[in-house]
Amino acid sequence: MMLWLFCLLPSARAQTKIPLETVKSWADAFGGELYSIVTKYSGSLLLQKKYKDVEPTLKIKEVDGLELVKKFSEQMESMLRRKVEAVERLVEAAEAADLNHEYNSSLEFDYYNSLLINEKDENDNYVELGDEFILEPNEHFNNLLVNTTYSDIQLPTNVYNKDPDILNGVYMSEALNPIFVDNFERDPTLTWQYFGSSTGFFRLYPGIKWLPDENGVISFDCRNRGWYIQAATSPKDIVIIVDVSGSMKGLRMTIAKHTIITILDTLGENDFVNIIAYNDYVHFIEPCFKGILVQADRDNREHFKQLVDELQAKGVGTVSKALTESFKILREFRNAGQGGLCNQAIMLITDGAVEDYETVFEKYNWPDRKVRVFTYLIGREVTFAPSVKWIACNNKGYYTQISTLADVQENVMEYLHVLSRPMVINHDHDIIWTEAYMDSALPQSEELFASQAQSLLLMTTVAMPVFSKKNETRSHGILLGVVGSDVPLRELLKLAPRYKLGVHGYAFLNTNNGYILSHPDLRPLYKEGKKLKPKPNYNSVDLSEVEWEDEDEILRTAMINGETGYLSMDVKVPVDKGKRVLFLTNDYFFTDISGTPFSLGVVLSRGHGEYILLGNTSVEEGLHDLLQPDLSLANEWIYCITDIDPDHRKLSQLEAVIRFLTGEEPDLECDEELVQEVLFDAVVTAPMEAYWTTLALNMSMETDAGVEMAFLGTRAGLMRSVLYVGSEKISNRKFLTQKDKESIFTMDHFPLWYRRAAEHPPGSFIYSIVSEDDSEGGGLPKVVTVSTAVAVAVDGKMGIAAAVGVQIKLELLQRKFWMAMQQPNDSDCSALDGACPLSCQDDILNCFLIDNNGFILISKRPAETGKFFGAVDGSVMTQLLNMGMFRRVTMYDYQAMCKVPYHHHSGAQPLLSPIYAFLAAVKWLISDFLIFLLEFNMSSFWHSDNLADAKAVFHHSHKHKKHDTLQPCDTEYPVFVYEPAIKETNGLIECGDCQKMFVVQQIASSNLLLLVMDAACDCSVFPPVPLDAKEVKYILPLKCERMRSQKLRRRPDTCHAFHPEENAQDCGGAAEVSVSPMLLLLPLALLLR
Repeated sequence: MMLWLFCLLPSARAQTKIPLETVKSWADAFGGELYSIVTKYSGSLLLQKKYKDVEPTLKIKEVDGLELVKKFSEQMESMLRRKVEAVERLVEAAEAADLNHEYNSSLEFDYYNSLLINEKDENDNYVELGDEFILEPNEHFNNLLVNTTYSDIQLPTNVYNKDPDILNGVYMSEALNPIFVDNFERDPTLTWQYFGSSTGFFRLYPGIKWLPDENGVISFDCRNRGWYIQAATSPKDIVIIVDVSGSMKGLRMTIAKHTIITILDTLGENDFVNIIAYNDYVHFIEPCFKGILVQADRDNREHFKQLVDELQAKGVGTVSKALTESFKILREFRNAGQGGLCNQAIMLITDGAVEDYETVFEKYNWPDRKVRVFTYLIGREVTFAPSVKWIACNNKGYYTQISTLADVQENVMEYLHVLSRPMVINHDHDIIWTEAYMDSALPQSEELFASQAQSLLLMTTVAMPVFSKKNETRSHGILLGVVGSDVPLRELLKLAPRYKLGVHGYAFLNTNNGYILSHPDLRPLYKEGKKLKPKPNYNSVDLSEVEWEDEDEILRTAMINGETGYLSMDVKVPVDKGKRVLFLTNDYFFTDISGTPFSLGVVLSRGHGEYILLGNTSVEEGLHDLLQPDLSLANEWIYCITDIDPDHRKLSQLEAVIRFLTGEEPDLECDEELVQEVLFDAVVTAPMEAYWTTLALNMSMETDAGVEMAFLGTRAGLMRSVLYVGSEKISNRKFLTQKDKESIFTMDHFPLWYRRAAEHPPGSFIYSIVSEDDSEGGGLPKVVTVSTAVAVAVDGKMGIAAAVGVQIKLELLQRKFWMAMQQPNDSDCSALDGACPLSCQDDILNCFLIDNNGFILISKRPAETGKFFGAVDGSVMTQLLNMGMFRRVTMYDYQAMCKVPYHHHSGAQPLLSPIYAFLAAVKWLISDFLIFLLEFNMSSFWHSDNLADAKAVFHHSHKHKKHDTLQPCDTEYPVFVYEPAIKETNGLIECGDCQKMFVVQQIASSNLLLLVMDAACDCSVFPPVPLDAKEVKYILPLKCERMRSQKLRRRPDTCHAFHPEENAQDCGGAAEVSVSPMLLLLPLALLLR
C-alpha cells in the first residue's frame, strides 16, 4: 500500500505562494455581494420581520407522539373496518346465490367479457360476449375508463369463455352487481371490488376494458394472485422434490421446471419452502438452504426460480432418500416451533416411481399423516400412474398427470383446493390482508408509475374465501372463490397528515413479517432503459433495510410484536438522491392497527420537528390574502376531502378551502386546524407579494440579470412565488411543478430546499446546484437554488415557520465570482507574503466555489460544474479529509440494483464449428416454420385463445437478452460533509518534484467555500476521491448465514390444516386435458430451442 506524505510547511518554498489575506478578502467581498442579492430578491429579512412581529400572538405546542400514533391508528382501523364490511356483504351475497343456483351443463348465457366489450365485427355488429358497455373516465379510479353501474368478466387466455363451469359461475355471481354498487355508495373511498372464481374467471367492479399484452395474450389469472392464495389456504411449509434423472431430459424437464415455478408463484410471505433435486444422490438446489425451510418471500422465490432454470437431467432417480430428507426437515421445523406451524406438504414431481415407498411413509408420516403429499406425474407414460397416485391418496394429497405445458396451471391449482377443504368444511371466513403490492395488471400502470411518488403506488388487499354451503357437497369442501377489495396505501397515509409530522417527520407501515408496507424511503421501482419497472423484491424489503440504524432491531422487534411504545435514534438521512445527508435525532412512536397484521410508526425529528405553530387570524382577513394570485397550496395534502363527492373532484385544494370558508360548499369536510394555519400564514406572508412585485417592476437588467424567481413555503403547505423574468426565459421550468417532486410539498415530504434550510442556521443561505446528470436536457447545470429558514421563538421553544429563497442563473453567480476574485493592478502589495497583485483568472491559479458536500458550483473549466470536487482533484480533497475540514460518511443502500454480466448457458459450445453452425441453421428454419404454422390460423377448430397462448410461449422462448441484467443488491457509498467549525485552512502538498499550495475560506452566511490553489504543480499522482457506490460482496460463509437467517416474525392468528369430515379419497385421477393438435407442436419447438 502506498502511503502519501502530507505536511503543512508554511515556511517551505512553494511554486506559487497564495496570500491568505487576499483569499479572505475575496471571500468576504463575494459573500457580501451574494448575501445582498439573495436577501434583497428573496425578501427573507422582510419575512423574518413579519413572523417576528406576530410572535406575541403565536403558540408553540409540543406534539405528543404516542397520542398522535394512537389516534392515527384508530382512524386507520376504522377505515379498514369499512373495507372488511364491504367484503363481508359480498361473501354473504355470493354464498346465498350459490345455494339457490342449480348447475346446468347446457346453460346458455351472455355476459360482458372485458376483452370483447364494445368490439364489432366486419358487419358493424357487436361480437358475441362483446355488447355495448359504456365506459367513462373516473378520477377516483386513476382516470381509467370505467363503468360504475356494472361489473364485467375477465378470463385468462387459457380458459375457454363458454365452458359450462364458467357460464354457471358467471351466471351465479351476477348477484354481486347490486352489492358492488351499494358498497360503493355506502363508502365512496372504496376502489376496486372483485370476485375471483376457482374456475378461473374474475368479476371486476367497476367494469373496465381489459387489453391483451403485445403478444395478444391475457396472462392475468386471479387464482395466481397473493390475495386469492392467502384467503384460500392457511400458512404452509412445502418441500418440492424434483426428479432430475436422465429420463427427465427434454420436454419433461421443461414441464417439471414450469411446474416448480408455478408452485412457487402460489406461495407468499407467510409460507416456507425448500427444493430438493434427486438422481443418484439427493441435493438441495441452494446448498446454503441445506436442511432448513426458508420464508417464501419474493426474494427467495426469485432466487429459487433462477436455480430451477439451471437444473439438468442425468443419472438414475432414487426417490426414497429425497422423501426421507423432506420428512425429516418438516418434522424438525414442526418440533422446533419454526415455519408456518400449520399445513405441511411435499410436492413430488417425477416421470415415474417404481414402487410406493410404503416403508418411508410408515416411518415418517403414518398414522397421523401430518404431512400431505402431492404428486405430479410428468409426461404421457401411464405405466407408473398407479404407484404415483397411491402415494398421494394415502397421504391426504392429490395426484395429477401433466403431459403438456398447457396443463401445468390448472393441475398445480388442485393442491390449493385440497388445502382449503378443512377451512371450507368448517365455514371459517378468515379475513386476510396481503403484503404491499403493485397492480401492474391494470391498464395505464406505466403512466401511474411515472406520475406518483414511488412509495405511494402500492396497495394492500382485504380478502375472504367464498364457500359452497350445499349439504350434499360439504365433505368435499368446495371453494367457490375469493372476494377482495383493494386499499391503496395512499388512502391510509392520508390519515396521518403531513403537517402534523414536521419538516422531516413521516409515517410508515409494516407487516407481521417485518416487511415494509409503506415508507417514504421505499423505492419499489427501477429504470431499465427508459421504462420504470417494479424491482423483483419490491414487496419484501425489511424494515431493518430502510431504518438501518436500528442495528439491534429493537424497533423492528417491538413493531412485529404489535407493541405500543417509543424509541429514539440518531439517524443519517440521505437526500438529493443520496448525494447529501442530514444528521437528525428521530423519535419513533409505534403501535399496532387492530384487526390487521399491520403496525404503524410515526417519526418526529427532535427539536423543531416536534413543535406545531398555532396562530390566530380572522377568516375575513385570511380569505382576502388567500385570493392573491401568487399563492398556492400543496395539492397532495388534504385540506378538504375532494375525492368522494364527484362534484368536488374537479376542485383544487385551494379552491376547496376558499369554498369552505365562504360557505359556498357547506358539504365540504375540511381539516379545520390546517385551514386555520393556512389562513394565518396567508396573512403573515401577504406583504411579500407587494414587495416582490415592486422589485420586479424596478429591476435593472444590467446589474440584476440572472435573478429568475423568488418563492416561499410555510409549514402549512402554503406557497407563494414570483417570476422576475418572462416565463419563456425561465431556465428550470420543472421547478415548483409536479415534474420536480423534490421541489414541492408532497404527501411524502417537504421540498428539498425547505428541508435543507431547516437544518442550517436561520439567516444563513443554502445554495444548491443540480448535478450534471439531473440537469434539464442532460446538459450542464444552469441554475442555483438558494433558500433560508425562517424561525420563530416562543417561551424558549424554536419552531421553523417557513423557508424562503430565490432561483438565480449560475451565470450571475459566475459573473460576481470572477469580479470579486482579483486584486486591482495598483494594489499595495508591501504587506502581503506571496504573489501580488493576484487574480483567479491568472494561469498560475485554479479557483473553485464548492458547497458543503464538495460539489462544484464554479470552476474555470465549465465542464466541471456540478461534479464532485474529489473527482476533479484527489490531492486537495484527500488533504481536506485528513485535516478534518471534510469528513467521509459511509451510507448504505439495501434497495440497490446492480449489474450482472449476461452469460448465455450455451456459451461453452464451440460455436465456430461448422457442424454447430449447420445445426443452428436447421433449428432456426424448423422453429420459425412452426411459428409460421402457429401464427397462420388454418384450422376451424382452433381457438384464438390457444393460438395466443402458443404465440406467447414462442415469443418468450425467442427472446435472448444480450445486455447486462440488473438484480437487487446491497451497496455502500460515501457522502462528504463539511465541518463548519473550521472556517479556513491552508496547506502544502508534496507532489514529487513540486509543492502544491491551497487555501480554503468559508463564505459567510452560506454553505459555500472558496478554494484557491496552485495550478502549476501537477499532483495527478494522487488518485481521485470517488463518489461511486460499491456493491457489498459477502464472503460465502457470511452470505450463507445471511440467506439462512430466520428473522423474527408474527404468525397469522388462524390455521386450518385438517378436518375429520374431509373426503381424503377425492385425490385426483388420470383425466387428460384436451389439447388442440396445433399445441402439440410446442414440445417439438421447445426441444429445438
